[in-house]
Amino acid sequence: MRWSELTWSEIPAVLAAVNHAALLPVGATEQHGPHLGCGVDFVIAEELSLAVSEKTRVPVLPTLPYGCSLGHSKRWPGTISLQPITLIELVKQVGDWAYLSGVRRLFIVNAHVTNAAPLRCALEMLRAEHDDLQVTVLSSATLSARVRQFHFADAADWHGNDAETSLMLSIAPELVRSELCAAADDPDRTAGCVFPHPVNRTSLNGVTGMPSQASLEKGRTGFEWMVEDASALIMKGLTETPPLDFCYDSHFDDAATSGS
Repeated sequence: MRWSELTWSEIPAVLAAVNHAALLPVGATEQHGPHLGCGVDFVIAEELSLAVSEKTRVPVLPTLPYGCSLGHSKRWPGTISLQPITLIELVKQVGDWAYLSGVRRLFIVNAHVTNAAPLRCALEMLRAEHDDLQVTVLSSATLSARVRQFHFADAADWHGNDAETSLMLSIAPELVRSELCAAADDPDRTAGCVFPHPVNRTSLNGVTGMPSQASLEKGRTGFEWMVEDASALIMKGLTETPPLDFCYDSHFDDAATSGS
């Protein structure tokens, strides 16, 4: 259910059927080692969102293919990064216009770790401006305990690792240079670090983890878990309401009137 394929006359009924919800996939375009294409993150965000849409019928807004990838440095070609403030404003404006089209539950599906802070800022701005808009950020790698274990099995600061390579073998094999996987392994060097260092200070080739361990079977299983667990969260979110109704204390008005 791609938003881009719906007409303006179809959108109201589509949204009404899912309690006015929409998915916004957000990824990145960045180097992923010598063995993976630079589109890994936005491919994951889009494919996950489309698969979830098949289960939930929630429409998918067009994918944002650029993210906050400054930490990947200029050492390797391929990374196209936005500044954090640019991503914040971009997502805020997308959310504003989605709201005008009738969206009242916005699920941001994020597939790039360092998008998290800008996306949280955009979330804060959107819900502050639109009192009846509910927004959440779902991170593709931490949707559940099993999905987290799948991603973090070979590295805490993973990138282009077993999990991502396996996922690409499953959902986008054209992004994988299989003949290079065995030589692409590079261990996680961040254990015990106080500072979050850029990738050019932690990796020799842009990888953190063991892509040599990747397999199509792992990728299929991991992606199935991601779809199942994201769908469950979204279905729950379709009926969630705030724990309290909007609460307004008349005592503030009384105090203002009395000058106290």
